[in-house]
Amino acid sequence: MTSERPIRSFVLRAGRVTAGQQRAWRELWPKYGIDSALTPIDWHEVFGRSAPRWMEIGFGTGEVLGALAAANPHIDYIGVEVHRAGVGRLLLEANAADLRNLRVLCQDAVEIMNARVADAALAGVLIFFPDPWHKKRHHKRRLIEPRFVATLARKLERGGLLRLATDWQEYADQMRAVCNAEPALNSLSPDGGFVPRPAFRPETRFERRGIRLGHAVWDLAYARR
Repeated sequence: MTSERPIRSFVLRAGRVTAGQQRAWRELWPKYGIDSALTPIDWHEVFGRSAPRWMEIGFGTGEVLGALAAANPHIDYIGVEVHRAGVGRLLLEANAADLRNLRVLCQDAVEIMNARVADAALAGVLIFFPDPWHKKRHHKRRLIEPRFVATLARKLERGGLLRLATDWQEYADQMRAVCNAEPALNSLSPDGGFVPRPAFRPETRFERRGIRLGHAVWDLAYARR
């Protein structure tokens, strides 16, 4: 009997990969990429040192992740993204800035968290503007659901941070409800509500476009108990 196929929180769309991004995959993936597998990752071996480790899930074009890695050389950053164009763009930017504290995974985040990241291994997880899957029949594809949030909490060290943002209000309310219900997480908002945009998160082109269209943005922040 075959096991039930897991529901993916993403769909691989045939986006355009530029010649430069294709070259980045050929030439720079060996430098920055971690190949897909279902085996645990030794972060000390990957980075060659012990340092706080932050992971961004679904980094898009890498605007936030690249800026954070450049500004904080004492922190190791891991980016997770399934779309090749965005990965290629970040590889080019990382190489241009000679970033030594950045690595990239092009693999399903659920697989990574379940099989590749040890418990209490991360100082922080960032999930900014995940696909809202706004149609009701697609809500089952949303990344932020109780089982995955419980997994994220286990992967955070004590006091480690989970930060989220979305420009889709109904999804923001779901995120808040799910995270507030996770017993291993403590909201950084006194009333368990939304928080101001953190100063370290630059506005992305996607976010600026949404603001021009009148979209509000909701941020959430939690600490591992």
